[in-house]
Amino acid sequence: MENNMAFTIPAWVPEGAQRYLAHTETGRSIRDIARSAGCHASTILRQIRRIEMRRDDPLVDAALQSLAETHFSMSDDKNGAAAIADETAQEEAFEREALRILRRLSETGSVLAVAEEMDKAVVVRDTGNAGATRTAVVDCEIAQALALKDWISCDNPGRISRYRISAAGRTALSHLIAKAENKARVGTEVGFAETQSLFQVKTSGGATDRIRRIRYSATESPLVALARRRDRDGKPFLDETLVSAGERLREDFELAQIGPQVSQNWDRFLTAGGRGSYDSESHGGKGASDARDRVARALSDLGPGLSDVALRCCCYLEGLELAEKRMGWSARSGKIVLRIALQRLKRHYQDQAERDRMIG
Repeated sequence: MENNMAFTIPAWVPEGAQRYLAHTETGRSIRDIARSAGCHASTILRQIRRIEMRRDDPLVDAALQSLAETHFSMSDDKNGAAAIADETAQEEAFEREALRILRRLSETGSVLAVAEEMDKAVVVRDTGNAGATRTAVVDCEIAQALALKDWISCDNPGRISRYRISAAGRTALSHLIAKAENKARVGTEVGFAETQSLFQVKTSGGATDRIRRIRYSATESPLVALARRRDRDGKPFLDETLVSAGERLREDFELAQIGPQVSQNWDRFLTAGGRGSYDSESHGGKGASDARDRVARALSDLGPGLSDVALRCCCYLEGLELAEKRMGWSARSGKIVLRIALQRLKRHYQDQAERDRMIG
């Protein structure tokens, strides 16, 4: 950031946009900006031209207009230290919102819909059969910032513009998740909304107990990665119903860890482990006990092999390559077995729903 803009432009504004505003709003010459930045004038010229070409995007144009009005139309009379503190708070708030929205946009079939002259934008996810579910609401200011940073992109702007997460956005999402996890580890942000990503589940390992760390992050789930892939016919490798079945198992698995006793030995459902009887009464907490019962029934219904891959990929969130290695399978066979397991799991939940209706 150039020195004369240190206390005027928010830290999240990309370098190219900072220089574009310095040129268009303050009248600074390209050579002057280049001297301050310590680079060639042609570099500054390319950055300015690129930003100018992106103004056809309504969110980018609105972001630049807002920055011009709020940071160049009036003098900044803030105290230097106060400005830095305010900027830090704004940066943290932006990162929290960016993490929340990018995580939603990383889900299969999700787009950010922005209508003209609206204060809010919404993230909607295609659920198939011409259906859609709203998964998040975001202030247009945040949406503008995401577009300006090139974390979201729109191919065909219009009265209602639809934005999708870009490659740069996925990279940024990984960095934001890692940053949030690091803060959680050192205890600087306890209870960070929607970003707690480490669960410790004790599993009986013979004479001594061991700790299994689970990464709670939808963006890193093998199901999400597979759902983006296409088969030979161009259809998603995993459709929405199969992903939902896997997510339902994971949610019950995590609920099962809540309560006074979290040492349930799920490894007994792995092929290498025993498959003895299950006694839910020995684990306190009715809500957690009910969830444990549901997970146990689902894994028992899947049987050996299928329960392996479901437990590892849906619950432990192991990657397919690691799961294949641990189970001694050939490369790239895991995704086929996982899809079969999810199809069986989907049928299990459908049968369970039918039995519940008959009982009711």
